[in-house]
Amino acid sequence: MAPVDETKKEWNFGLLYHDADKKALSEELEAIKKRNLDFSAKWKANGGYLEDPGMLEQALDEYENIASTIGVSGKPGYYYWLKYQLDQQNSEIKAELSKIDDLGTLIENELEFFTQGISRIPAEKQAVFLNYPGLFKYKHLLQRLFDSAKYLLTEPEEKILNLTGKTAQGNWVDMIADFLSREERKILQEDGEVKEANFSQILESINSIDKKVRDSAAEALNDIFSKHAPAAEYELNSVLHNKKVSDELRGFTRPDVSRHFADDIETEVVDSLIEAVTSRFDISQRFYKLKAGLLGVEKLQYHERNVDYGSKDDKYDFDKSAGLVSKVFTGLDAEFGSIFNDFLKEGKIDVFPKKGKDSGAFCVHMEKELPVFVMLNHTGRLNDVITLAHEMGHAINFELMKKEQNGLNCGTYTCTAEVASTFMEDFVLDEIEKGTYDARRLEILMERLNGDVSSIQRQVACYNFEKDLHALYRSEGFLPLKRIGELFLKNMSAYMGEAVEMSPGAENWWVYWSHIRSYFYVYSYASGVMISKSLKNMVGDDLGFVQKVKKFLGMGTSVSPRESFDALGIDIADKGFWMKGLEELDSMVTEAEELARKLGKI
Repeated sequence: MAPVDETKKEWNFGLLYHDADKKALSEELEAIKKRNLDFSAKWKANGGYLEDPGMLEQALDEYENIASTIGVSGKPGYYYWLKYQLDQQNSEIKAELSKIDDLGTLIENELEFFTQGISRIPAEKQAVFLNYPGLFKYKHLLQRLFDSAKYLLTEPEEKILNLTGKTAQGNWVDMIADFLSREERKILQEDGEVKEANFSQILESINSIDKKVRDSAAEALNDIFSKHAPAAEYELNSVLHNKKVSDELRGFTRPDVSRHFADDIETEVVDSLIEAVTSRFDISQRFYKLKAGLLGVEKLQYHERNVDYGSKDDKYDFDKSAGLVSKVFTGLDAEFGSIFNDFLKEGKIDVFPKKGKDSGAFCVHMEKELPVFVMLNHTGRLNDVITLAHEMGHAINFELMKKEQNGLNCGTYTCTAEVASTFMEDFVLDEIEKGTYDARRLEILMERLNGDVSSIQRQVACYNFEKDLHALYRSEGFLPLKRIGELFLKNMSAYMGEAVEMSPGAENWWVYWSHIRSYFYVYSYASGVMISKSLKNMVGDDLGFVQKVKKFLGMGTSVSPRESFDALGIDIADKGFWMKGLEELDSMVTEAEELARKLGKI
């Protein structure tokens, strides 16, 4: 494909506004507020929708239209949020976002009565609503609302929790992220020069093949984490306390059950996954032992767990990466390729790292009628190609949902969110591996394993770490910094084994791990990888199966995750399903070990 225009390698905010005038944005927010409050006033004055299915259909249609077009902050909120991701030190943007957050909370509180009222429709009347033809498009949503009634507080109590959520958790978490994003240090670069680097660039440098470079970056990160660990100690304890209070008020018996309920997945299914993966930490331990051997050391230091194995001369600039991903996506399905090419042409991908920009990568969508955007920090490593495929997998998932679902069903459950992304990753890696010689095949296999182990064993170890944090906070009270560090090292050691040294400073690396502030979200990475691998095996040489995968990706939240997987012939309630996926990962490690021996590398 032709090189991507340089002007298209940054987000095109013209897709939202051709001329973002602050006054106009403020007026638009007021219009959004009015439309939501008008809806609230109309249906507060007419409670007939709780008795008449036809009237509920009318109310939900209006509610869906708001959800599809403006939500609680619409384009202005989306615009400022995206701007903030690129410039996290901009106080003016933060001020606007704070005002928008306040507006969103106000609107959410005003609309609280609506979903609460539906949730509290008496059980003996629920079947009438669920079986009304005009409400079939909202059937699963209604069932979810009915099921949620047992965890609901009174409307005034729910409003109080909404109002205090920002100070009880949101501001704490944002504070640590902001502190880290401001940090800069002088570190050794791959060209041999010592230069200033921002936090995102330092994180990237710990994966350098050059040991001196990654050690320099690790020293800088240890210094940064040590500096902010005392603040993070109080931040994390506040987050843990907020979760404890919420669970006690709502009647959740375990810290992770609220996540399972929100994801519409049975606790027994998640427990089965966590137990299966934890029982096979030997797989990841063997992988790290192999990596240490390939790198010629007895033990890897903690910060070296993700270091690439292979030649640092094989670079993937963005045009090369985009061309490869486009070829693979188009080969799978013409629509996949078309969606990706549209993202390139329209400026929906922000490609390169820059000062103040958020580290890492993500794909984001808001209201159904607003564009999807992808953020990268592309530096030319093989992993960056995989990241592009991963985030574009999410983007394709969102675009298919937008096409197939109404605004209230246009979303993903946590346990389904990572399926599309990891599905696409594997096909791209297959393409890279084609026709390669043994030494290069080993490098690619190690990269594939690194991603799989990080997504399966590492994330389950994080889940176990979260369980320890919440359990001990609830039994012991305030967790001091040293105790948090001990729990972190215990769980990280469990999955990495003796081939990875918990080197000094590693005890603070939880400080920047944002997932633990999102409460038990991480199991979805493990489930997503194993489910996507199962789907990939089902595709095999039959590209016709991709149409079933597309249908699955377009389901959104219109059915439960278990129902959507059942349609593909996958029973996620079967522990044997997870064990089979782990056996496949085990065989990949064995293949890498045998290939390394054949090449005389170990």
